[in-house]
Amino acid sequence: MLLICRNVVLVATMFLVANVFGQGIPEDRYAEEAESAKSLLRKAVDYYQENGEKAIAAFSRQGQFIDGELYVYVIDTEGTMLASGGPSANLIGRDVSQALNDDLNKGFKEALALPPSDTIHHADYRWQNWQDGREERKRVFFQRVDNKIFSVGYYMPRSSEGEAKALLDHVVEAVKEKPQQTFERVNNLDAEYLRDDLYAFVVDRETQRFVAHGYNLRLVGSDFSKVHSADRHPIGRQILQAAAQSESGRIPYLWPNPVTRKNEPKVTLFETTDNYIVAVGYYLDEQQ
Repeated sequence: MLLICRNVVLVATMFLVANVFGQGIPEDRYAEEAESAKSLLRKAVDYYQENGEKAIAAFSRQGQFIDGELYVYVIDTEGTMLASGGPSANLIGRDVSQALNDDLNKGFKEALALPPSDTIHHADYRWQNWQDGREERKRVFFQRVDNKIFSVGYYMPRSSEGEAKALLDHVVEAVKEKPQQTFERVNNLDAEYLRDDLYAFVVDRETQRFVAHGYNLRLVGSDFSKVHSADRHPIGRQILQAAAQSESGRIPYLWPNPVTRKNEPKVTLFETTDNYIVAVGYYLDEQQ
């Protein structure tokens, strides 16, 4: 029952996020995966349009609508899971909206109310990879046909050190040019300063307090020197000390991953500019 409820929330969160991101274009580095997912989605929609209701059962079989990690799942506009070739098959026949809180249910219902069209939408969410059991980022493409929403998603690998460094360089340049405007944009979760699972934070070296945080706005204004890792190491002080000795560096530590809800190894890259420490952290893959 716990697994079912967890999957329900993930499915609903996908639709909630879809309302926010609409039809934005995925990153170029995922172009091949995106095209494969959209191709399978079009194939499923075409099959349904040719065969009608009897086509639904085919999407839950191990056959033509499963391609590696890609699979089709279908939800009707009442919120019931009709078919799935993946782990959400345990939800078939269930009204997933019944297990949601009011906020999630509102976003879920709004997404289900999208009008039928030829438009393919996309959204990002989190899902357990059925190949290895790890919870990972996923991007889903979906389209409404009649009273049904057809969906196909693909897994997105964790961001690399190189990608974290690229975002760090970008934020550092912005802070050099327009510091206050950049802090405001980071705190407002501006998409320019968010890349997949990466975000930036900025600390004032004089006050030793956060002036910007791209994930948790409640930390802005708090004392950075009091930040500790999951295993109680004073990483705030470590980064402040390292920044006093070098203009750039990297600090490894253990930190809660809000996605997997586990304490995982993480590395924060930092660079100083004027009176600020700009930092971007990335989680290490457990298989590394």
